[in-house]
Amino acid sequence: MSNRILVVDVNVPSPAWSFPAEGEERLREAALPGWDIRVVRAPTVSDGDGNSRPSAESLEAIADAEVYLGFGISRPLLAAAPSLKWVHSAAAGVGSALFPEMLERDVLFTNSAGVHAIPIAEHVVGGVLYLLRGFDVAVDRQRGSRWDKTPFVSGELPIRELGECRVLIVGAGGLGSAIAERMAPFGARVTGVRRRPELGVPAGFEDVIGPESEALDKSLADTDILILTAPQTPATTGLIGRERLARLPRGGIVVNVARGALLDEEALADAIEAGALRGAVMDVFRKEPLPASSRLWASRSVLITPHVSAVSPSGYWRRELDLFVANWRRYVRGGPLRNLVDKRAGY
Repeated sequence: MSNRILVVDVNVPSPAWSFPAEGEERLREAALPGWDIRVVRAPTVSDGDGNSRPSAESLEAIADAEVYLGFGISRPLLAAAPSLKWVHSAAAGVGSALFPEMLERDVLFTNSAGVHAIPIAEHVVGGVLYLLRGFDVAVDRQRGSRWDKTPFVSGELPIRELGECRVLIVGAGGLGSAIAERMAPFGARVTGVRRRPELGVPAGFEDVIGPESEALDKSLADTDILILTAPQTPATTGLIGRERLARLPRGGIVVNVARGALLDEEALADAIEAGALRGAVMDVFRKEPLPASSRLWASRSVLITPHVSAVSPSGYWRRELDLFVANWRRYVRGGPLRNLVDKRAGY
């Protein structure tokens, strides 16, 4: 009987995401009897939810594979893998991998939700403090060699403590909880929005609510900092539009580390330019790269990062392999997999 095959297709050139040699060693040490591991040497990409142009080496390696570890999976790869039973994505996003063929096939699909929680949570806290402490104004003055206390002491700039703020995190899963756990020690009062509030209140949150329009709209009126961490699904696409942004109190801050499609960026730019909002921390956008024509670029009150909030070279693969190896053992035993994606629901 031939051995069962795991294909590892994660050779990303970028140092921030590159698969370390010790990672391959760990997988081989973790391999159970009867398994072969094929590590693809051809480069792939980590951006998005899957490489739409897989290498010839990947296509050959996956032909008789049972398990595939990559950054999502594309149509050509799935079509080339008739024996595939389980795909694990080293990325958190799953949207572009949920094409009709994936939905139709009886292939288990897990993702890496939660693996990026620590760096993204720290990124969010840093960005919020950047605005609350007026660092955007300080950087502006520094670039002009201007020693000017006026905005800070005149009341012109709303300097605030995090402990004064009410925070609403839309998406109270692993990432949302990591953010809440870091906000709460500052004294912030954190409410979460989750699809099933009856599951309880995760650590760091004072309360959770459901995603129903009435509950969400009511909470926005008391929200100083709105943080988006939910996956993109039909229910969350366009969730925060012009009307909901208008419900935020004057001086509110918006943070998006989820997906760009959740937020109306034009309405956000309007609100910031009108002085209705203090600013925004933006790591994801409806179109990436963010077009040069976007008004968000010109706003001092918008902190823009190019979808890099998850970068953590020292921690990523350690946590990723912890998750995959544990799931691999569960898979072999026939146990329930962590981070199993509901392919029909989209997360």
